Amino acid sequence: MRGTHEEQQPLFSYVSQEDRIPGNHPLRALRRLIDPILADMSDDFAALYSATGRPSIPPEQLLRALVLQTLYTIRSERLLMEELNYNLLFRWFVGLTMDDAVWNHSVFSKNRDRLLDGDIAEAFMVRVVDLARKEKLLSDEHFTVDGTLIEAWASHKSFKKKDAAGQDDDEARPSGGSGSSLSNPTVDFHGETRSNATHASTTDPEARLLKKGPGKEAKLSFMGHLLMDNRHGLAVDTRYTLATGRAERESAVSFALARRREQDRGRLTFGADKNYDTQDLVEKLRALEVTPHVAQNDTTRSSAIDARTTRHKGYDVSQWKRKLVEEIFGWLKTVGLLRKTRFKGLPRGGWMFTFATAVYDLLRIKNLLATPC
Repeated sequence: MRGTHEEQQPLFSYVSQEDRIPGNHPLRALRRLIDPILADMSDDFAALYSATGRPSIPPEQLLRALVLQTLYTIRSERLLMEELNYNLLFRWFVGLTMDDAVWNHSVFSKNRDRLLDGDIAEAFMVRVVDLARKEKLLSDEHFTVDGTLIEAWASHKSFKKKDAAGQDDDEARPSGGSGSSLSNPTVDFHGETRSNATHASTTDPEARLLKKGPGKEAKLSFMGHLLMDNRHGLAVDTRYTLATGRAERESAVSFALARRREQDRGRLTFGADKNYDTQDLVEKLRALEVTPHVAQNDTTRSSAIDARTTRHKGYDVSQWKRKLVEEIFGWLKTVGLLRKTRFKGLPRGGWMFTFATAVYDLLRIKNLLATPC
């Protein structure tokens, strides 16, 4: 029998929001991991808010919404609020009932900025790593370090001579030359030698022009660095720095110092690619009792490590495991909205890099706990 379509909407709904979410939905397992972490962060949240005034958006709901934005690659707060308005799954995960009003996107952004100004992302990351350690998913001995370029929210046209950075476009326009942009004829940098020493971006002064390897184009970028535990490929520490040729090696030393403060005994290993194969870095790591399991860069020069390191089976294991870090970078750039940062400057870009890494870890922990290790 054919059913009839009734246009009149019922006045009441007798199915609860909780019942509408399947019991085996992946977000249920993820929320069971997130809720205790957010409860443990209550004191961190309280330090960011005044004891008087109008109540703001609960920080727990803000963070859950940011988790959804990262997981589902929602590119803006406006779209995120639109999803929250009609998506019952999102409402349930954030903690909104079906009758709760959704926030205006500008109100959400202003409240989110309070979290950006604090160390909430780092505190969230620390608790996620503690969760992985509690579940015995970390080795705390064998690690991989690597870095990746994250494109800045600035174009090549904003990369101008430092003495002309404050001039108007007409004043900064070079005389003559071919190759002027049709979309912006006042900018012509073709044939001009540009470097970070003489030029700076007027959009994001902290962005640096750098290319990752031979044959690749130079872009205004920052660098995101990860320290990954080799047992299950979980990130345990992050850095977000200026894009320089030394940033990866300097971050490796910073990671080693941080690990030594947490674990002052026992030998550690750091796997890394050929860019880390320098005499200076190897000596610094060994001084911290960290064995540098770096890939040998013996194609153009002699390697800083020899058979004393490479003859051990553990070196081969580190070289195999270190490639897992590319899975984290790949997820962060394709899913986690970090192919190109949406924030200017180091502090805010670093906040989002750390937070997105923590979300990746939560997703990985959920999958590991669902499958016998």
